[in-house]
Amino acid sequence: MDITASMVKELRDKTGAGMMDAKKALVETDGDMEKAMELLRQKGIASADKKMGRIAAEGLVATYLGDKVGAMIEVNCETDFVAKNENFKELAGGLAEVVAKQNPKDVADMLAKKCDKCNAVVEDYLKEQIAKIGEKITIRRFVRYEAPCCVNSYVHNGKIGVLLETECADGASKEENAQIAKDICLHIASCAPEFISRDEIPSGVIEEEKRIEMGKEDLANKPEDIRAKIVEGRVNKLMAQRCLLEQGFVKNPDVTIADLIKGKLTVKRFDRYVLGEGLEKRQENFADEVMNQIKG
Repeated sequence: MDITASMVKELRDKTGAGMMDAKKALVETDGDMEKAMELLRQKGIASADKKMGRIAAEGLVATYLGDKVGAMIEVNCETDFVAKNENFKELAGGLAEVVAKQNPKDVADMLAKKCDKCNAVVEDYLKEQIAKIGEKITIRRFVRYEAPCCVNSYVHNGKIGVLLETECADGASKEENAQIAKDICLHIASCAPEFISRDEIPSGVIEEEKRIEMGKEDLANKPEDIRAKIVEGRVNKLMAQRCLLEQGFVKNPDVTIADLIKGKLTVKRFDRYVLGEGLEKRQENFADEVMNQIKG
């Protein structure tokens, strides 16, 4: 039997399944709509794809470190309860390993990769977990470093993650530098620098801060030259707070990160993820959530 586009559309509308999944189900059932719907339910595809319209801003940040390679990933779900589940933690860790070992270009490319830990293609495994757990699960973002020297990471309670690349100075102790790199990861997680050094700050960012400071009321009656000096001092302080090397080390604020690493290692790059930053959060209360599940 010929499977028409209208048949695929009808099945998608009824189940929420993807186009290819709907077409495959119709082919397998020789165009029988009811049997195709049943087949999709059995595979968990219909219920999984229906859940993809929900808000997923909880989840985990996970990392994986291998030989001169490291990866960090944010995997989202709907509730913190699911994020704390051991199966979800294993899922996030397995996906971080996929990023590190297979170097996907983007999320779409990653969905087609084989997850060794899951023993399945990533997209199929996610659908299986969605059907099993009953929540939307998405891969939001990931980053991968391949470096000739050292890659380190730190994750705080699955909520804040840091991936860091450093380069050791000649003759420096690798063991000591490994500990320093771990401490810097913890510092970045805690203090949220935006840049490594002042050189990385775009001139537009500095000019915007100057404009804002110039317009503050406490400077309105100051002479122009005095205002300029005060603004320069304030902006310098603000920029120092945003640069990793100028920040006071979180374990000893009297020592800057630049002082901590001098003659030992160089910070090449870092990424810092905060779980769910910029995502819309669900505004339902617990009673509403339970009622919605009962109705669903």
